[in-house]
Amino acid sequence: MSNQFPEKGLDRRSFLKIGGMSTLALTLASTGLPGDLLTNTAQAKKEVVADSKLQFNPDGKFKIVQFNDTQDDERIDRRTLELMEKVLDSEKPDFVVLNGDNITDGCNSELEMQQALNNVAQPMERRKIKWAVTFGNHDEDSTPKSGMNEKDMLNFYMTYKYNVNEPGEKEIAGTGNMNLTIKQSKGNKAAFNLWLLDSGRYAPTTIAGQDLKGYPTWDWLRFSQVNWYAEQSKKLEQQNGYKVPSLMFIHIPLWEYRFMWHGSVDSRTAAGHDLAVKRHNIVGERNEDECPGPFNSGLFSAMLDRGDVKGVFCGHDHINTYVGSYYGILLGYSGNTGFGTYGLSGAERNRLRGARVFNLDETKEGVLEETHMVFAKNYGIDLTANDQSIDPLPFC
Repeated sequence: MSNQFPEKGLDRRSFLKIGGMSTLALTLASTGLPGDLLTNTAQAKKEVVADSKLQFNPDGKFKIVQFNDTQDDERIDRRTLELMEKVLDSEKPDFVVLNGDNITDGCNSELEMQQALNNVAQPMERRKIKWAVTFGNHDEDSTPKSGMNEKDMLNFYMTYKYNVNEPGEKEIAGTGNMNLTIKQSKGNKAAFNLWLLDSGRYAPTTIAGQDLKGYPTWDWLRFSQVNWYAEQSKKLEQQNGYKVPSLMFIHIPLWEYRFMWHGSVDSRTAAGHDLAVKRHNIVGERNEDECPGPFNSGLFSAMLDRGDVKGVFCGHDHINTYVGSYYGILLGYSGNTGFGTYGLSGAERNRLRGARVFNLDETKEGVLEETHMVFAKNYGIDLTANDQSIDPLPFC
């Protein structure tokens, strides 16, 4: 999200970074590889996964895990990786989405940027789990120093054996916009579909000569993306003979999240929320205001018209975990995964670190059987409100 909740202890993290540079230098010396060759090394190591497509298991089930806002530099908090690993080992998902703000500022070179990306890729790679990323507003925070933009990051992610990202649709806004179909357990038709969209970074300072002071500073999905979704949805229906049920992953929430929580476009009352909880079956916590962009993208209207999206899930607002059914479409958060960024206040800072799980069943109407959050506190992970940065994971 924004720097609305400035991190305490940044000086300590900076000190740890400086202290780790000697270790980094020794690592490079021992490998004999200059930093700018590591990307090529990773590309050389990538092998084609024999079954690169997603498919329901023979029992008709498929499980997805969403990690949001791992949001750290190359010296990641060790508990972020511990949480990812324990979730993967206990849930054993078929697919993982890293849904934006995967890294943040603090990377001072291309090598450090690659190390930060590598940290969050390794939990899935080591377990041979297919995965993909979307981008958030913080992924390019280190770009001015590292020289790696989102397109470069996407190319780097794509060098990993189990990553299934693609370059993304051309001539539309954002980086890496794509959809992934999940085939039936028996047959070649799509039983389900995943939309991965780039919700952008920050709004421009002026439009048509008018400034945006007083409006939200984050970005929004552009018409080209909404139109691409609608047209691609129609193509999928034509190819399969039916509307393919789907989930959509974006980093920045839609305005409709706020409308759903309050049960109103304009009103912000406890009574309105109480009615909304009953109407929309809202569960989970809301500990900060939703932070959408300055304009409503029209995506929700497009999804209502198409009737295929069963849920939209975001991150961005780290300490929100709620989900509800807004006129037939689930709108939900995944509480953030990264221990190196803001959380709740005081001793409760890390209480909501977690991940979201989706259980799909191709035999059920709508296919999406249920979704729920899992939390670090359930895995015995240290929730102390401190910094536990580690040296970068090795490339492999």
